Amino acid sequence: MFTKRSRSKAMQRVKPGNGRPLKDFRWWQPLSRALFYLPLTNNDDQQGVFAVDVPYWERLLTDDGKGKAHLYLNGKHYAQSKLPAVFPVTGGTIEVVSTVFGLRRCHYVTSEGGVRQLIPDERSAEGRRARLGRKHPGLSRWIGYISLIMILVPMVLAIPQIMDQITRVPEIAERFGTFNSPIALPVWLNMLLGLCAATGSVERATRLRWNMLLDGSS
Repeated sequence: MFTKRSRSKAMQRVKPGNGRPLKDFRWWQPLSRALFYLPLTNNDDQQGVFAVDVPYWERLLTDDGKGKAHLYLNGKHYAQSKLPAVFPVTGGTIEVVSTVFGLRRCHYVTSEGGVRQLIPDERSAEGRRARLGRKHPGLSRWIGYISLIMILVPMVLAIPQIMDQITRVPEIAERFGTFNSPIALPVWLNMLLGLCAATGSVERATRLRWNMLLDGSS
């Protein structure tokens, strides 16, 4: 996920926390906040609980629009970093990477190279989606298939229309010729398909599923 250089650069962005308490996850926050937990035992055999809190509204406060991740230890603000973030913790690091639709990664990576996803708060969108997957695996798979279709169909319909518009640019048309799209949908339908694609991507983000072609860059 991270190269050695990008990992080092991300760790340099980490700043110490201010000790404020972790706020409970509220019922109205599923689409505006992500919260994950990681219980770890330190070298003194004492267990602590790390929590990664990502308020999506903080994207508005960062230059690149990616926002920040906050790390809590036993309910106290321990560290923070702009995203993508790499937090050094007991026995490894916590890696947090965002997309425009949510998170694509919130994992604990051990010093030996082991990787495991952090546990989402039960009240968060990620937690509710994980609970659905545990209780109704068949339904969960069908929802996953539907979200994939909601992304693929708009993509297939949009590509020829985009190519049509691009090749109408005089410089491009003169060099490569023009392409006449066999598909010409009204604006309202293209907007509706875009909304469907965004909804599908949000659903995939609740499962921390990500693909560069389907979900775009982070």
